[in-house]
Amino acid sequence: MRKIVAGITLAAFAALACPVGAQDWPTRPITLVVPFAAGGPVDTISRIIAARMSELLGQQMVIENVGGAGGMTGANRVAKAPPDGYTVLVSGSATLAQNPSFYKRPLYNPVSDFEHAALFSDSARVLIARKDFPANNFAEFAAYAKANQAKLQYGSAGAGSGSHTCAILFDGAMGTKITHVPYRGAGPAMQDLIAGRLDYMAEQISTALPQIRGGTVKAFATFGLDRAPGLENLQTAEELGMKGLDCGAWGAFSFPKGTPAPIVRRLAKASSDAIDTPAVRERFKSIGVVVTAPDRRSPEYLTKFVPSEIARWAGPIKASGISIE
Repeated sequence: MRKIVAGITLAAFAALACPVGAQDWPTRPITLVVPFAAGGPVDTISRIIAARMSELLGQQMVIENVGGAGGMTGANRVAKAPPDGYTVLVSGSATLAQNPSFYKRPLYNPVSDFEHAALFSDSARVLIARKDFPANNFAEFAAYAKANQAKLQYGSAGAGSGSHTCAILFDGAMGTKITHVPYRGAGPAMQDLIAGRLDYMAEQISTALPQIRGGTVKAFATFGLDRAPGLENLQTAEELGMKGLDCGAWGAFSFPKGTPAPIVRRLAKASSDAIDTPAVRERFKSIGVVVTAPDRRSPEYLTKFVPSEIARWAGPIKASGISIE
């Protein structure tokens, strides 16, 4: 009898430890907040993985694009959402690791305001310019930029975005001060670059690669320590003499703080299973995106990874002298 009572007591504690809503999650569609405009790299990657995760979870993941402030507006929307598992942020290097050092008054704390679930992608950035930019290689680009910095403009997905951060570091490496034009996402910036209204961008490979292949922009170098998939013949800035210029991007999922652990773990598993799906891996590969290694996909890994990335970016951003209100 004592064993039976003990068993019932343990079961009761287990039920209390796992809220009723978490046991059968999800029972309705999940809002996936993409903190940048439609058509950009974060949006593109999100739609690929969300389609497969919807199948695995048995509920639709509905994408909501909430752009602004370099990803902070959308991230803040999730940070303030109810922790019930039905609002998820497509987080990443810009929203979690760079914005805290860029902005004087960040709208959220990337460490304490979220339950981090899973990393799912890594991608390089590429230096691309309008197709009639008067340079044919990286050395000529840098020389032209130095000689004409007063009239050149580079675009980004927004002040404090990853494309802005990378361009600032590149600006510093060249010894130039080129005018920044922020957009509400990479998609609109890319449109203006193709139209010749911008001079260059430090764009993620997922949106840059189709334009490079289509001949609508020129590519000069990648900003990573290794050559990028799909652009293996294009040298890195490191190889071309700009040591340590590494500003690749990573993608992840994060919930509002207080979301039950069973929900966080289920989403992490769905994310991992999705990127192990051959069709998803092939789509990622086709746009130059690398699937995160299995040992880097857990909530525990991402929870430790975020503070380390904040520390990694704090020095270069502070050294740039750029600060945003």
